[in-house]
Amino acid sequence: MEKSHSYTTEEVANILKVSKLTVYDLVKKGLLPAYRVGRQMRIDPSDLEAYIKRAKGKLQPTVSQPLNKETNKETTSEARGYPQVRQLIISGQDISLDILANYLEKSSKRFRPLRSYVGSLESLISMYQGYSDIVSTHLIEGISGEYNVPYISKILVNFQYIVIRLLARKAGFYVKKGNPLNIKHWEDLRRKDIKIVNREKGSGARVLLDESLRTHRIPVSEINGYDNEVTNHVSVASVVAKGEADVGVGIERGANLVKNVDFIPLVNEKYDLVILKNDENRELISQVLQILRSDDFKSDLEALGGYDLSQTGQVVYET
Repeated sequence: MEKSHSYTTEEVANILKVSKLTVYDLVKKGLLPAYRVGRQMRIDPSDLEAYIKRAKGKLQPTVSQPLNKETNKETTSEARGYPQVRQLIISGQDISLDILANYLEKSSKRFRPLRSYVGSLESLISMYQGYSDIVSTHLIEGISGEYNVPYISKILVNFQYIVIRLLARKAGFYVKKGNPLNIKHWEDLRRKDIKIVNREKGSGARVLLDESLRTHRIPVSEINGYDNEVTNHVSVASVVAKGEADVGVGIERGANLVKNVDFIPLVNEKYDLVILKNDENRELISQVLQILRSDDFKSDLEALGGYDLSQTGQVVYET
């Protein structure tokens, strides 16, 4: 294995021939050491190689804790008088989640947050499967116009959970500077002279598009470029800026990061956090609420621009 660089979770998933969620699960369980570099979770080649050898039975698990001489068992951090560190997986793509991760790490020595950059539906499924601890979601139900709870309640069946408002933000169309094709409404997407760039299945932007097409009774077969997918807001804006597509769905902040793109607002979407309610998460929920309601956290988000923080920290729903 290459020793000169660290691996991303995607590279590790490709090497192990597993999904990224499986990699996150290995990290969360402490079976595969990881750390953050900027916004990414990284894994050293030596740690990956050691994990593979252990999995093959060629190595005994590395003893990272000192042994108790009387019992010959590992001594936990708590037994030695240190707080037990819990690795958290925070799933979602907005930069506000990176800021939340930093606040959590600073506010408590008990939490070591790591980030998973997947879309809203995949994040909820990862929570259902036990891979994620905090997930973000911005999924609209087209008929009712309600955000998030209809999807959460269908996926987290028989779970107790709390839904907390992180922020609201405008979502709409990215179009070329000056909007030369005069694209303003969902109905415009069925025009033959317009080509779209789409987001991946399960992302909030993809759900917004699909639900809007369904509400306006626009068949997918009439949408030119529907199968042309990219994986984040900035990529959508970049494709439009380069002229490879005429329009894409994204959030206002994505347009602000890319030159030669205008933003046409269509909806004010709700971006919420979901945490399971159980004994293990009592301290985590309390800490997250405290951070979200703090002036310092809101000030940091306000400085980024493009966010409505009027309901930040409010409990939207809980079971």
